[in-house]
Amino acid sequence: QVQLVESGGGLVQAGGSLRLSCAASGSIFSINAMGWYRQAPGKQRELVAGISSGGSTNYADSVKGRFTISRDNAKNTAYLEMNSLKAEDTAVYYCSARIRPRFVSRSEYDYWGQGTQVTVSS
Repeated sequence: QVQLVESGGGLVQAGGSLRLSCAASGSIFSINAMGWYRQAPGKQRELVAGISSGGSTNYADSVKGRFTISRDNAKNTAYLEMNSLKAEDTAVYYCSARIRPRFVSRSEYDYWGQGTQVTVSS
């Protein structure tokens, strides 16, 4: 069984910083892309940042220059460094990863974490 667990959310003032972590565990053969999404109240879930297995990254326009996604393949962990936070960054942040589990077919599956709340006070 594969699990993604996020951590690092919380309450921060506008202009502050937070670092989110997403640790994948369980019967994992390989991890392809990983990404961070967010969902604010009354809005659809949106992609914030993604990172390929080779380290290529992409960002939503709204976070470019402020957020940085990275990963540690040895630890099966992705990170999201968030700086210059704004009130509009307030949301539940979810981690997602495309994973090939062990002892299953060669297929990859998308897994999601439970989400972590980020609240930015203005």
